[in-house]
Amino acid sequence: MFTEKLYEIKSTLHTIFPPSVADILDIIVLTVVIYKIIQFMRETRAGVLAKGVALLVASYLLSIVLKMQVISWLLEKCFSLGFLAIIILFQPELRRMIEKVSTVSSNTIMNLNFSGDADEDSAWPKAIDAICDACEQFHKEKTGALFVIERDTRLGEYISSGTEMNAIPSKELFGNIFFKNSPLHDGAVIVRSGYILAAGCFLPKPQFEDNIENSLGSRHRAAIGMSENSDAVIVVVSEENGGISLAENGELIRDIRTRDELKTMLRTRILPKRIKYQKKSADNK
Repeated sequence: MFTEKLYEIKSTLHTIFPPSVADILDIIVLTVVIYKIIQFMRETRAGVLAKGVALLVASYLLSIVLKMQVISWLLEKCFSLGFLAIIILFQPELRRMIEKVSTVSSNTIMNLNFSGDADEDSAWPKAIDAICDACEQFHKEKTGALFVIERDTRLGEYISSGTEMNAIPSKELFGNIFFKNSPLHDGAVIVRSGYILAAGCFLPKPQFEDNIENSLGSRHRAAIGMSENSDAVIVVVSEENGGISLAENGELIRDIRTRDELKTMLRTRILPKRIKYQKKSADNK
């Protein structure tokens, strides 16, 4: 009965207010804008920021319900200045997002990249093996290399600075990318969900570059800078001595001696749930 009533109301509204060309155009434009905002949030650090803003809003509403006047006042002041701070902080990303609005195509809208956990579980072990095999070879040949392994923080702004590939990782492909005469040699490879998403990418400089040892080259500095700006795991192979290092959370772990040691470190950081499950299964046996 209630459903029939809603249908009658909907039919009446369509009869009185038929959709015009302006209404259809309004819906299309709004859809494109919402899509670009979602894409922006997923592909940049703004996704992490959105979680923080949502937490602040929830805290603000809770403080109002509980009549916590001091906390409510402080959060109101944060919101009044926060919008301007977000615009200043993400000015480059916002500019790129606005520039791309005019170039949206139907293919772009349809090709949304939502990677499932099942795909990642099958792709990541192979990707880790390929990275470790390549690093072992680069260590022997003293070939410089820089691998950025994306985790929760999206690296869209850095991916756009390189050449998008969307390729399956392999020792041979990494060898071609970091070959000394290759045009992509000096940049970084970014790996997402177990696949090579881009190569030849430029990474940010570290915040306190003056405090870094002078013996560290540009690759190690870029790795530290990337680890400061995201939760990514970065693997570096030195071109001078072939040394393998790993950067995470602004810290650099140097002198990784063997392939198995690097593999263990990567699996521990990238596949924590998988490793815990394997340990529980072994204990049950």
